[in-house]
Amino acid sequence: MSLKYVAFEVKDQIAFVTLNRPEKFNALNFQMFLDICEAQRQIRRDSSIRAVILTGAGGNFSSGLDVKSVMKQPMQAVRLLFKWLPGNANLAQRVSIGWQRLPVPVIAVLEGHCYGGGMQIALGADMRYASPGSDFSIMEAKWGLVPDMAGLAMLRSILPRDKALELTLTAEILSAQQAAEYGLITRVYEQPGAEALAMADRIRQTSPDAAAAIKHSTHRSWLAGVRSLLARESWYQIRLLAGRNSKIAARRQTKDPDKAWSQRQSW
Repeated sequence: MSLKYVAFEVKDQIAFVTLNRPEKFNALNFQMFLDICEAQRQIRRDSSIRAVILTGAGGNFSSGLDVKSVMKQPMQAVRLLFKWLPGNANLAQRVSIGWQRLPVPVIAVLEGHCYGGGMQIALGADMRYASPGSDFSIMEAKWGLVPDMAGLAMLRSILPRDKALELTLTAEILSAQQAAEYGLITRVYEQPGAEALAMADRIRQTSPDAAAAIKHSTHRSWLAGVRSLLARESWYQIRLLAGRNSKIAARRQTKDPDKAWSQRQSW
């Protein structure tokens, strides 16, 4: 499937996903939702990919939902929100939570505006590196809406409830420094793209199976009960010890630091 509004490239085991509608500040139209989900599917199928760098073209991450475009065709809104079961993710939610479900770390590079739906997508990433001039807003309340793109799944684990309510109730626009103080973004860098690439390269030096297990265990256990956390830790450790990459990790530490990793297990 060709992607119209998302640029997708894999280079040196790193997937580069770029929201690519710069003339509209990468505002989210219906096709872009489809393209993001397709990029996620391609990453999930490719076991050679070790990390994802998610960014926006033209100096902005995303200004949020292109309301005018979506509302021109009411069936598009229906398709965005439709789901067979209430607990499943619909198309609008998959563009955020889909990043959390991948077996590889996802780093969002945030420049310019990151508002509304764009913020929800960024919250789906595992790390968010922002430029000093970027700004952020959970903007849905401004349009009389509730944030409904699954960003809360991450927001509740990174912000106290009162601060999350402050931001969602007011639709306040935050500078990069303010967003960092809240904990909404991970770090502020003069060159966030270069820093994301350096982090992805560091991730490539570790076991792909360990990275997948750490990511899944962290997301699934962060707000889980202790018994569930302990069970998941033990199960993942057994799977890792039984896999080839555990033996390769030991060899890299003792004999051959350049020994190539085996392909990632299915997680």
